[in-house]
Formats: sequence, C-alpha cells, structure tokens
Amino acid sequence: MNILITERVIRISIVSIDGRIDAFGVPELRERLYKQIEEGVSNFVLDLRQVTFLDSAGMAALVNLLKRARQAGGDVKLVSPTEENAKRILLMTKFDQVFQMTDTIEDAVRRF
Repeated sequence: MNILITERVIRISIVSIDGRIDAFGVPELRERLYKQIEEGVSNFVLDLRQVTFLDSAGMAALVNLLKRARQAGGDVKLVSPTEENAKRILLMTKFDQVFQMTDTIEDAVRRF
C-alpha cells in the first residue's frame, strides 16, 4: 500500500489601509508590503474599506504589489472601498478586472 499525504499551508497577509493612498503615503506602504514579500509572504488581502482616496501613485503601488506577488507564486485580492469616490476610481480604471475584489476580508481569504 502507498499513501501520500500532502499538506499545503498558504500564508496570507491581511493589510488594512485607512485614509488616502496617494503619493505622500505610497513610499511607506510600498516599503512595508515589500518587506512582507522579503519575509516570504506572497498572498495578500488589501482591505480598502476605509480608503477615502486613491491617486495614480497609489494605483501603481497596487499593480506593483500584484506583479511582485505573482512573481513569488502568490496573488493579491482587494476588499472594496466603502467610499464611493475610491470605489469609482477602481471601477473606472478596470481594476476590478485585474484584481479579484470582494466585500469582506473573509470572502477574499476564501478565494485563495
């Protein structure tokens, strides 16, 4: 008899962001996210429910994180902002087609 047991552990970082994701805050955000990748995390849930504004620098940071995560064999899921202006910019720029977007952290985690 042959028995093969394989266990897979998926490490997921849940990152909650409050306020604006703009050119002023992006360097710190990028630094903290990239440090997670250096520590072996390749799967991220970005909780954007409390985000009030995104500019092009913020959106570029999200895309760069997605690229790095996928290069490491992982992915990035977004929890949709509740602020209409922030949600609208993600929809207008088709980020909902690039990222899997959910309404809750739990739904995002289940998609891994």
